[in-house]
Amino acid sequence: MKLLRFGVPGSEKPGLLDQDGVIRDLSGVIDDINPDTISDAVFAKIAALDPASLPAVSGDPRIGSCVAKPGKFICIGLNYSDHAAEAGMEVPPEPVVFFKATSAVCGPNDNVEIPRGSEKSDWEVELGIVIGKEAKYVTKADALDHVAGYCVVNDMSERAFQLEHAGQWVKGKSHDTFGPIGPWLVTRDEVSDPQNLGLWLELNGERVQDGSTSTMVYGVAHLISYLSNFMSLQPGDVITTGTPPGVGMGMKPQRFLKPGDVMELGIEGLGRQRQTTVQA
Repeated sequence: MKLLRFGVPGSEKPGLLDQDGVIRDLSGVIDDINPDTISDAVFAKIAALDPASLPAVSGDPRIGSCVAKPGKFICIGLNYSDHAAEAGMEVPPEPVVFFKATSAVCGPNDNVEIPRGSEKSDWEVELGIVIGKEAKYVTKADALDHVAGYCVVNDMSERAFQLEHAGQWVKGKSHDTFGPIGPWLVTRDEVSDPQNLGLWLELNGERVQDGSTSTMVYGVAHLISYLSNFMSLQPGDVITTGTPPGVGMGMKPQRFLKPGDVMELGIEGLGRQRQTTVQA
């Protein structure tokens, strides 16, 4: 299934994308797509419905983040060897873990803000994992059973805030709108191999990132198992898994976002996003 949230910010309704690309209103079935409703049992209930029995949504509504209010927004850095090389960094001996503030979450087609004082705002197309049931000390073999589904994430970054200021990366990762998620939460049964998905990003019509999740250093199952040794993962938590090469920081000369730029990005089978940058 492809689950989504539609409507004005703060008042989104849950929806289902049917096989004809029509959004079907799920608000008569569940209140929202959030940590309280993301579970195998709820998803099985939705899957048993005839989509045609659900109200069709007319027009072209705004699409919100496919997960409302995730408890955690966990990020993995330098998880593609060729991206580590373009960043001038070594492949880490174990996953690099950092967080985004959950207030960074926005819809997949919402405007993205350039922070005040920013000179190095950058893009990163990434595969997002949405956790479906608690994961604590899980094995790699069992890890994928804890996945609700997958989504597209643009892990926006301000490189000067991230790397040139004292402290942790979170400062360069957490500006409002720096976490577009969606358009859909694609349930795990529709993704036969999360390690074989093409992902790409275009800036103002120019393809700048074009990679595959097959080149991840640490795959989805490894990441879930690894993280579950340090913290419990809860339903609705989002893990974004690193980016392939082609970010602005790695270009020669470097290239960063300015107001009015347009990013379009997507992942095979998971949909696409489109954002225009604006000054904060």
